[in-house]
Amino acid sequence: MARVNYIITALSLQIVWSLCMSKLCSASDLKNFGSFPAILIFGDSTVDTGNNNFIPTIIKANYSPYGKDFPDHIATGRFSNGKLIPDMMASRLGIKELVPPFLDPKLSNDDVKTGVNFASAGSGFDDLTTMIYKVIPMMMQVDMFKNYIQRLTEIVGVDDSKKIIGSALVILSAGTNDFTKNFYDLPVRKLQYNISGYQDFIQDTLQSFIKEIYDLGCRNIVVAGLPPIGCLPIQETISFQPPLTRICLEDQNSDSISYNQKLSKLLGNLQLQLHGSTILYADIYTPLIDMVNNPHKYGFEHTNTGCCGTGLAEVAPLCNALTPTCEDPSKYLFWDSVHPTEAAYKFMTELFLRQFL
Repeated sequence: MARVNYIITALSLQIVWSLCMSKLCSASDLKNFGSFPAILIFGDSTVDTGNNNFIPTIIKANYSPYGKDFPDHIATGRFSNGKLIPDMMASRLGIKELVPPFLDPKLSNDDVKTGVNFASAGSGFDDLTTMIYKVIPMMMQVDMFKNYIQRLTEIVGVDDSKKIIGSALVILSAGTNDFTKNFYDLPVRKLQYNISGYQDFIQDTLQSFIKEIYDLGCRNIVVAGLPPIGCLPIQETISFQPPLTRICLEDQNSDSISYNQKLSKLLGNLQLQLHGSTILYADIYTPLIDMVNNPHKYGFEHTNTGCCGTGLAEVAPLCNALTPTCEDPSKYLFWDSVHPTEAAYKFMTELFLRQFL
């Protein structure tokens, strides 16, 4: 039963929302995953639990109304009204209740031993993505990971450090910012690439990232694909659609689908190349688009606007203590104009628990 519970709860991770829909996922793949002594998170705001609090950037969420439904109503730097899926997953796996940011100066030795978060809101695989807001690039997160390994080794020794890292569950969720910032909204990269070329450019960096953390000892890696980018409220707003007739941008959604198809193939090839690794592609597109298209099936009343402010453009500094919020965030798929509500995260967890059972 414990083994079954482990497999089920692993599916509760945001970027594993649709793991068993992936062509790379099979029963044997999941059985290769042993019990996890630690969890390691890399990526962007979908998984950042507060690293941006400790760097000089305007992309922060450590103020009200973020954290409105977090324990004690604390704004921790998580871009939602409550917990993120990495927290929920760590809790369900019995690792810890919350996954702390690595840059937190109060980080305890116990937290180091059970895993930390290196993600930075606003980050991406393209260096241009991070330059605008001065956040932590994906490859710099690898440098943070090296510092983490050094501290872990000082605490538990070389042998146990290698065991922890080799058995840890590693989550990688990034890529959306690259396309929204550099290709759609500020189309600098369109001067160099068509969409297929830019997808390849991003995935080349992603591949280098995976090889780097593999060389550093990581073996169990889950990589998220892109969501339906054209359904993010901010993207609908930027396209200047009438507020009452807003719909998803099909061209951007189509780009997400083609990116994900390439990613699925890439990860399959990588797993064959990297001996002893389990590298899973997580399809988050399919469940999200279903939530958008069938909101009442999931208990949502609003899917094209966020709970914060008008829900059309508020995110980060524009979603602040002076911004009114909706009365009931649980009826919203999105908390701000980019990020899901805690209710959406919780619902996804239960959806896949039921599906797997």
